[in-house]
Amino acid sequence: MDWNQKPYYSLDFYLKQTYGEKIYRLALNGGMNCPNRDGMVGTGGCIFCSAGGSGDFAASHLLSITEQIEQEKKKIQKKRHCNHYIAYFQAYTNTYAPVETLRLLFTEAISHPDIVILSIATRPDCLGKPVLDLLEELNQIKPVWIELGLQTMHNKTADFIHRGYPLFVYEDAVMQLKKRHLTVITHIILGLPYETNADMLSTISYLNQIGCDGIKLQLLHILRGTQLAELYQKQLFSVLTQEEYLSILIQCIEQLSPDIVIHRVTGDGPKDLLLAPLWSQNKRGVLNSLHREMKLRGAYQGRSLLCQQKY
Repeated sequence: MDWNQKPYYSLDFYLKQTYGEKIYRLALNGGMNCPNRDGMVGTGGCIFCSAGGSGDFAASHLLSITEQIEQEKKKIQKKRHCNHYIAYFQAYTNTYAPVETLRLLFTEAISHPDIVILSIATRPDCLGKPVLDLLEELNQIKPVWIELGLQTMHNKTADFIHRGYPLFVYEDAVMQLKKRHLTVITHIILGLPYETNADMLSTISYLNQIGCDGIKLQLLHILRGTQLAELYQKQLFSVLTQEEYLSILIQCIEQLSPDIVIHRVTGDGPKDLLLAPLWSQNKRGVLNSLHREMKLRGAYQGRSLLCQQKY
């Protein structure tokens, strides 16, 4: 069966090859905070981050993890048939809590019979040894993925967006995670203020060398109520057009190592919060344009063959 309908090594292809079926994410909320908000590292968070802490689509933290899983399953099952899921702790920094609390939350999720993968979004500066030991232990039960918000390799940009940690912290986190055989997924934002195409491509080259297993390529969204929105409304920078985004995205995909699974090539901004770019609301149209453009450029066949050869 030709499952690889996308012109790159997609997460969908990886999951179908590994599990023999389509697997969906369930966005969960562990009720965490973030050290870049509570004063431990900074206040206000990264300048692009909404009040929901990147968890605008996650379930309510007032529900138990099991209740959240069942609630999110019902939402998916209304639209499509699915048997197994990824438990994705998405909102805020999901290792920023006492290890005993993390153990309870993550164990409840990973023990659910319909969960096949535990995925945890966090910061690389929130991975102390007790947390790493817990993650290594859980990884013996079911696969554990750690998603790190790098956004850019450039410290100048990182300072501008108030990321709150230097590059070497990310490098050390990846090294520690890989020593424990944990899967590392890195989040990158394309179109950050004042970054050039060369800057974005150098981040991709860096990730090819660092040893991450997956990547999320995220379009920069301007969300109401963020520090970034204030700068945008003062016209201090511009956002990418759809044509500009597709151009740099294709270059990133072409440059990316074929061993790295591509988990995302765009993103969803909550419609009630999204200021720009408004064209990104048509996610299906963006994806169709991407696949069509890659095919026209001859990138389609090359990436597909590389994916097929892996298996």
